[in-house]
Amino acid sequence: MAFSISALVLFGALVALLIRYRALGAGAAIAALLFGFYLARSSAAPSVDQIMSALRDAIPGNHQ
Repeated sequence: MAFSISALVLFGALVALLIRYRALGAGAAIAALLFGFYLARSSAAPSVDQIMSALRDAIPGNHQ
């Protein structure tokens, strides 16, 4: 995967905050987790990776 640890921490913190402030229930969080897990194993994973890379590259000042 092309995700960096910081992106994983960001998404994990977002889900944790949504659960904390009851904007997302535990069942929905588990469903989101499982969806992400199975999406990563599907044939759509390279397309999602390309979209995320394009979004990362579109952020000004983000040079690698």
